[in-house]
Amino acid sequence: MKNALYTLLFLSFLVGTPLASNAQCKNFTKTTCLPNLEPYVHNGQLNSAVLGEGDVAELLLTFYSGQEYRINICGHPSLGKLIFQVFDTDKNLLFDNTKNNMSNTWDFKSNITQQLIVRVSVPEEKNRSEMNITGCVSILVGFKE
Repeated sequence: MKNALYTLLFLSFLVGTPLASNAQCKNFTKTTCLPNLEPYVHNGQLNSAVLGEGDVAELLLTFYSGQEYRINICGHPSLGKLIFQVFDTDKNLLFDNTKNNMSNTWDFKSNITQQLIVRVSVPEEKNRSEMNITGCVSILVGFKE
């Protein structure tokens, strides 16, 4: 009976941990990242995930003709500088923050309605002796009214 109780507690911990991490990530996004969009208006979508060293996340987003946008990448400070790139659907590179002072923001005007791929990479630290660090990474989009 005692073993069954321990198993049940362990399973509930495993099920609850991703939910707690997701809630913490949403809170980080709302409190730390959303202010980086100003003076742009947030589009209402919270795109966030917990990533670690060497992880890559891609997101396909739609941008409308004639609209001015800001894409902002925001990561937990423990992850260091994030690599942030934007591609069109033909995989043509439109923006690369490694060529723009590692900026976490790209402001642009969309001349056509289009889908773009936003890719975020967490670089691996070669000199780090610790375990793999993880943290929240958010991709936010704002537009001018």
